[in-house]
Amino acid sequence: MNHTQGLDSDADKLTTKKILKTWLPLVASWMLMSMELPTINAISARLADPKINLAAYGGVTFPIALTIEAPVLMLLAASTALSRDWYSYQKLKKITLWMGVILSLVHVLVAVTPIYDFIVTVLLQAPQEVIEPARRGLLFLSPWTIAIAYRRFQQGTMIRFGHSKIVGEITIVRLVTVSVVLAVGFTLKTIPGASLAGLAQGLGVSFEAIYAGLRARKILPEIKAAPPVADTFSTRKFMVFYIPLALTSWLWLLWQPLISGAVSRMPNPIDSLATWSVVTGLLFVFRSPGVAFNEAVVALLEERRSFQALRKFVWLASAITLGFALLIVLTPFSEWWFTRFANLPANLVPLAMNVLAIGVPLTIISLFINFYQGIIVYFGKTRAVAEAVAIFLFVLGLILAFGIFTDAYLGVYVAVTAFTAAHLAQGVWLMVRSREQRQRLAA
Repeated sequence: MNHTQGLDSDADKLTTKKILKTWLPLVASWMLMSMELPTINAISARLADPKINLAAYGGVTFPIALTIEAPVLMLLAASTALSRDWYSYQKLKKITLWMGVILSLVHVLVAVTPIYDFIVTVLLQAPQEVIEPARRGLLFLSPWTIAIAYRRFQQGTMIRFGHSKIVGEITIVRLVTVSVVLAVGFTLKTIPGASLAGLAQGLGVSFEAIYAGLRARKILPEIKAAPPVADTFSTRKFMVFYIPLALTSWLWLLWQPLISGAVSRMPNPIDSLATWSVVTGLLFVFRSPGVAFNEAVVALLEERRSFQALRKFVWLASAITLGFALLIVLTPFSEWWFTRFANLPANLVPLAMNVLAIGVPLTIISLFINFYQGIIVYFGKTRAVAEAVAIFLFVLGLILAFGIFTDAYLGVYVAVTAFTAAHLAQGVWLMVRSREQRQRLAA
């Protein structure tokens, strides 16, 4: 990858407008996706046995699915960085499909064999009532990994070639599919909440992947016309680049089962798991602008005089997103959300509001994490990203262990405190490890 900066001119300077043009479609896509789980939870909360099904899907099914999917999570960043010509695109597509097929088979194997029982009863120690509802949800979610892998690969290429607007279109297809399935399920009222959630998301990502493949045809002529890069793509080079990222995403997504397993060992696990399942949806909304910034940074650092503009922009975006989060937390909106939209039982609403307030700092932390991480990925020094995630898990595990050991605090409070503190530690480490790269860019 060419990291040299050319001669500066005002015409070449990266402007806020250019950053917004790349970033906002990605933010819109992530924000739309962040509404998926809250919508699913809202429907589940209006069907039979709401606490059981919310705890089953949010506390067991989804964490297991995300853990299996983790190795493909960074394909978006990898495709953004590596799909630079036709040869690279074809090679990366083949690798993506192989990864997706193998991990999808693992998903099915876990769901239909005693491996599931071991994970749920021994590792997570989930309440007995949620075990079978969660298994059914996991089976319906079987297309998850291969669909996510293919979609993220195609979206990365779109971002690379300046078509980030298409990313939002793809997300809309997914949400429309999920909404239709949920509407049918809510009307029939014969499908348990956890099963309906798995079916909705499984079909949603499947249609999303199909649409991504169709829309990718628009940019194939541009990819074919791109000049071959001097640093030819190879499987070996990809492995060196991607394995730390894949390990990173797998380690990072361990927070889901770690929190579920820890909360199940603390007081009142059903209420905590049900509340956490709903609150994480809004926390994802808080974090979405930051998550979208990673790919924007990787793509925009190719521009001349980009670092100073991106550094200034991350502070501006932090102030705006923090204001947005505070507006939700400090006004009656959060109570309306949990009472009317999420349909949480009345006794859980004050708990959910308190937990959400503790997670407000994630808005700022997420932006800076992805700013520093984007710089590191741009320079190909992906080991530092894995180190940061290891620190994230260490801090998370330490605080969760304290909660289990003392057995004095409600699990959902321990979970959100651990989650926020772990993100802060991750951001500090990335800041330290990206210092050399930031100095090079500033110079």
